[in-house]
Amino acid sequence: MNDKSLKTLEYFKIIEILDKKAESSLGKDIVKKLLPMNELEDVKDAQDETDEGTSIILRRGNPPLGGIFNLSSEVSRAVKGGMLYPGALLKIGDSLRAARRIKAFIRTDREDSDSSYPILEGYIEDLSAFKDLEDEIENAIISEEEISDNASSTLRSIRRQIETKNASIKSKLNSIINSSNNKKLLQDSIITLRNDRYVVPVKQENRSQFPGLVHDQSSSGATLFIEPMAIVNLNNELKELKVEENKEIERILKDFSEKVALIADDIIENQKILAKIDFIFAKGKLALEMGGIKPTLNNEGQIYIKNGRHPLIPKNEVVANDIYLGRDFNSLIITGPNTGGKTVTLKTVGLLTLMTQAGLHIPSDHGSHMAIFNNVFADIGDEQSIEQSLSTFSSHMTNIVNIIDNVEYNSLVLFDELGAGTDPTEGAALAMSILDYLYSRKITTIATTHYSELKLYAISTEGIENASVEFDVESLSPTYKLLIGIPGKSNAFEISKRLGLQDVIIEKSRELLSKENIQFEDVLAKIETDRKISEENKAESERLKREINDLKEELENKKEKIDKVRKNTLREAKLEARKIIEEAKAESDEIIKELRNISTDIEKERNKKMQEAKDKLRNKLGSMEEDISENILGRTNKKPPKNLKVGDTVKLLNLNQKATVLTEPDSGGNLMVQAGIMKVSVNLSNIEKAKDEDMNKTQKSTKGMVRSKTKSIKTDLDLRGRNLEEAMLDVDKYLDDVYIAGLSQVTIIHGKGTGVLREGIKQQLKSHRHVKGFRLGKYGEGGVGVTVVDLK
Repeated sequence: MNDKSLKTLEYFKIIEILDKKAESSLGKDIVKKLLPMNELEDVKDAQDETDEGTSIILRRGNPPLGGIFNLSSEVSRAVKGGMLYPGALLKIGDSLRAARRIKAFIRTDREDSDSSYPILEGYIEDLSAFKDLEDEIENAIISEEEISDNASSTLRSIRRQIETKNASIKSKLNSIINSSNNKKLLQDSIITLRNDRYVVPVKQENRSQFPGLVHDQSSSGATLFIEPMAIVNLNNELKELKVEENKEIERILKDFSEKVALIADDIIENQKILAKIDFIFAKGKLALEMGGIKPTLNNEGQIYIKNGRHPLIPKNEVVANDIYLGRDFNSLIITGPNTGGKTVTLKTVGLLTLMTQAGLHIPSDHGSHMAIFNNVFADIGDEQSIEQSLSTFSSHMTNIVNIIDNVEYNSLVLFDELGAGTDPTEGAALAMSILDYLYSRKITTIATTHYSELKLYAISTEGIENASVEFDVESLSPTYKLLIGIPGKSNAFEISKRLGLQDVIIEKSRELLSKENIQFEDVLAKIETDRKISEENKAESERLKREINDLKEELENKKEKIDKVRKNTLREAKLEARKIIEEAKAESDEIIKELRNISTDIEKERNKKMQEAKDKLRNKLGSMEEDISENILGRTNKKPPKNLKVGDTVKLLNLNQKATVLTEPDSGGNLMVQAGIMKVSVNLSNIEKAKDEDMNKTQKSTKGMVRSKTKSIKTDLDLRGRNLEEAMLDVDKYLDDVYIAGLSQVTIIHGKGTGVLREGIKQQLKSHRHVKGFRLGKYGEGGVGVTVVDLK
């Protein structure tokens, strides 16, 4: 970017303001190096940074940025094995704390809102936190020169001994100076220090009467500072303790230095990231102070500054203006009186362009568009202030020659009083030629001038547009409003007349002007009149629009209040209804509780009777099984049958009863058979294969039973309402039936309840001989209220 233009457009004054917003020297270093960029993506990223910083400050206030230091020398010393002093460790502790706090600050804001901060979040993800070391430093280091007793138990112990020794010495000295024999020997009854040893002031003439070591004397020589012999050993012991204290402090500092060396790279990386974060928030603070916004960016040279304000003019004085070019025209010629605001307009466009390309928000309204230029050139006042305009033709031309020699594609060129300082005719011709040259190269150009020829030139040339700064003839003062599309009127005659110049002179002046010039000025006057009428009509339209909006807002507020009243009424009705329901529920719960108590009593009585019947039945079945077993074991078959299969028909020898094989024989020759309704465990020695005639009868009987079971058996068993023991008996019988019927899958309905029935059935199914597998029901099958059983 052109250095002269940066200075001319007062870019570095913005940098000075930004520098004050940074909290750390590292952030300020980045600010001082900030220059406008000319790559669109780089500018977008920088603008997004500023936008995130501004957003977080608006939400949560200024971030905690204290404690950011340049730690390069301290870290380098630690890495080389050097010892860090308390002051350096304090800076490192503060820096670690700053990293942790800013990390938590941004994360908390992200969690508390729906906003996203990808750039800042990316930075904090790379920050390293070392809370343990941070706490250790805080606990151990009190100041730049003092180590806390908490730094180590050894240091605490040594310091307690030092305190005790000091107390002993002072006690001994107090007894010495308060002794009636010694008082007359002393200059004063005080205790003082010389060379870190406790002494008392003794008169010179009493030296021989006061045993001890002389450490100093007064300037007059009348007083000697003597260490009494009685405390020499105590002072020596105190000195040794202080040596131990210094050694322990040195050990603690070396230990901390080694810990710092281990995380040296992380500390340096944190330092860079914190500096960048400080810089981003500095940009955010500047944007808020100036009322800045993030403009929409483009590479097409299109500028539309909506209510743009020069950032260096106080807010209560600056006049906001709409400035646009680059779409229908890329050259703008601004005319108007001196001190009317032409130069301020030039500087506003130039400075806002530089700020945009530096990633700073610009003081304008939302909806502003800014172009990204490869370079910005400015010839404004020959580096004089806005008010002076003291440039000469030669200095202007020197600048213009330099600009034309260096101008490149996609540049912005700003000329103040183009062609001024020489013969008006030649100056106007030269100005038109320069503008033609730049227009032919498609260079975006803004120029100010007093020449009427340039007004006509802009009217007649495509791609070049007139603009003017408004002047109030009645008050003889500029309004500083920019009017694009309207050439400026000189107003020289009107101003002179208002100032008291005689009419005869003014009329003579009019006669001296050419007819064309008079007509042109009249056209300008007509345009100005029409513009004012248009502005008045626009203002009236805006007023009516505001009134309509106010009425609309009032109606919306009334509607909102009505909706609120309706919602409140509805909520109160719902609360009343809920209260009634809760009371009814409480009453029904009480009734149900009473019914359950009655039901429980009845259930207990019923269960008691059922249990008695079950016990009786179980005893009878037990005696029958014993009889059967005894009978079966009574006879044996010397030639046990071989290759028995499930379903084969056998004859129980002792019972002379046909039975069906339910299981294949195990290694001991034991198997299960079914004789009628009884399942009996027998040994191969107690059975023989049935003869064909008997087998046919048995098979027919078995097939008939299977067909009967198949017709009558259901695919589900409902156990709801039964207790666990009843349910298990029912399940056992049911599984035998469905197994005989040849079903592959059945459903046992046990309900949800307390889960006791479900768990009992589950344990029974795990060990049942007919069960291949089982599972709880799925959605649509009954869920946990049923168990689906797969049969072998």
